[in-house]
Amino acid sequence: MPALDFKQEASELKLTAPVPSTRQPAAVYLAGLSEGSQATMHHALDAIASLLTNGECDALTLDWSLLRYQHTAAVRSALMSRYTPSTTKKMLCALRRVLQEARKLRLISLEDYTTAIDLPRIDTPPQKLRGRALSESELAALVDVCQTECSRPIDIRDLALIAILRGGGVRRTEAVNLELRDFNPNTGALEIREGKRKSYRTVYLPTAALSLVSEWLAIRGRSPGPLLCPVRKGGFIELRPMTADAVLKIVRRRGKQACVDEFSPHDFRRTFCSDLLDAGTDIVTVQKLAGHASPVTTAKYDRRGEEVKRLAVERLSIPSSKHRSAK
Repeated sequence: MPALDFKQEASELKLTAPVPSTRQPAAVYLAGLSEGSQATMHHALDAIASLLTNGECDALTLDWSLLRYQHTAAVRSALMSRYTPSTTKKMLCALRRVLQEARKLRLISLEDYTTAIDLPRIDTPPQKLRGRALSESELAALVDVCQTECSRPIDIRDLALIAILRGGGVRRTEAVNLELRDFNPNTGALEIREGKRKSYRTVYLPTAALSLVSEWLAIRGRSPGPLLCPVRKGGFIELRPMTADAVLKIVRRRGKQACVDEFSPHDFRRTFCSDLLDAGTDIVTVQKLAGHASPVTTAKYDRRGEEVKRLAVERLSIPSSKHRSAK
């Protein structure tokens, strides 16, 4: 990505000496993000720092406290010419948050901070919703490829994973962070201790999912540690956490085996929200179960399609006086 025309200032924007991470605005901001968001926002900040310094700085070597309106306005224009509006908004959000941390650390004055973040709004045109919901037949096919007469430990583990993703609507990072102590086999409760933005919530598995997780635990054992574990050749279970990337690979592999059209682990969450809404669950309850900050976010997960809207308007009546008795 070509740099902006700040060649004379590039060296001045670079930190003159290393600073503790607790005093580096970008480091403070990134430390407060979830593991899944850190990489994305770190990459965004690296790109912005490179733009401003002709490739001399990254997120952790740029002196963010020196940025002023001329810098942020130029960054906004450059990003808009290179990325979609939604991506530009996300990157500018990271920029604003870093400057906010610089303000809290008293590295930048309130006036300079306020001016630097006072950028024109970016309107995002309506876009097709990402992802999809899985049908009942697709879910059944995924279960069937794991649930054979000679199911191996890895098959039973994958069944438990699918049950948790589908039945609990959890993120893949949340699934791999689950500990045995987080699961209550009597109530089906799962305690999500490290959700997005370090949030905490409790979700509940339906009876069908509960039985699949219990089958896995019968093999895994009751030793403290991760709820879901890697399974090596020969069925050897390693009592250590899985990775979020491993979940992605498992889902893709099982999808191919089941001849299910391409989908992502996050599509289980979209299915979870859509099915609960379709069953008449109020959106606030679905929001709490999904761990969304707002019902607005939950509404974006609704993948029930046009048929739901068509059926909704069928309930509307149009009063007519034609059938009234003549006086």
